[in-house]
Amino acid sequence: MKHLWAPWRLQYIEHTADAQGCIFCDKPAQQRDADNLILHRGERVFVMMNAFPYNSGHLLIAPYRHVADLTDLDDEEMSELMDATARALKILRRTSSPQGFNIGINIGDVAGAGIAEHVHLHVVPRWQGDTNYMLVMSDTRVVPEALADGYRKLRAALEAEEESA
Repeated sequence: MKHLWAPWRLQYIEHTADAQGCIFCDKPAQQRDADNLILHRGERVFVMMNAFPYNSGHLLIAPYRHVADLTDLDDEEMSELMDATARALKILRRTSSPQGFNIGINIGDVAGAGIAEHVHLHVVPRWQGDTNYMLVMSDTRVVPEALADGYRKLRAALEAEEESA
């Protein structure tokens, strides 16, 4: 049997086991956007990089308000959530040229929500041959870009877009 070691995953396992509070409430309140990988702050929602990504550029979009279900969002939050998602796709296309995307919301523990108490949307860029099923088969993923490098690239693209708007 061959083994592919991914020791960085231990941080996720230990963090999940010890987690107290809600990252979608706590991280924005800290006002340390670069440290917390927060790329964009809107009026009602924010965009952050996933610290334990499925692929390079894996983003999370969440409302500031602590609600568990998509149906708990008001019209303004829902609209801004979708606007932020469309904007994320534009930025990722410009910076990484993905060939596709997975966009999803897992509601409830049984649906695979890692943080079920605060609804959030995943945007995962995809490329042909990016080892889609490796995570399912061996609980590992090959991510070719460091989080800090991805953050700088995406943040610069967002700032350039804001300046041109």
